[in-house]
Amino acid sequence: MVQATMMEWRWLPFQELSTVQLYAAMQLRQRVFVLEQACVFQDADGVDLYSWHGLGYLPNGELGAYARIVPPGKAFHLPSIGRVVTAPELRGKSAGYELMRQAMAQTARLFPGHEVKIGAQAHLQRFYGSFGFQPVGELYDEDGISHIHMIAPAAR
Repeated sequence: MVQATMMEWRWLPFQELSTVQLYAAMQLRQRVFVLEQACVFQDADGVDLYSWHGLGYLPNGELGAYARIVPPGKAFHLPSIGRVVTAPELRGKSAGYELMRQAMAQTARLFPGHEVKIGAQAHLQRFYGSFGFQPVGELYDEDGISHIHMIAPAAR
């Protein structure tokens, strides 16, 4: 059984992603968001070009987890973390928690002193709450899934 702590993490701006890294990220995102969650949406939304991309590699070299950090002004007025995804076979093995720990730490390094905003799937509020995120505003529908905006305080 592979544990999330065995993953090797890389954070790269879009321009530094290799074509293989980009392909693996898009493949994982489509596998979960489009196929598994049955959301028909334009995943390649133009925001990737400005984002930092977190890649969590398994010991066998496969991509097991991914998230992107979006700078202020590109999605929200605050820096944000989005496209948070783990491979289905890693669920229940703390991969999502490790991915968010990595993403929160990287966001604090890139944007020190800033709060962080996310658009979370509503059923994951408790998960994101464990990282200090609090809901703001009302529930909204995004691609057929109930979401809510959440904000975490700046890291100290």
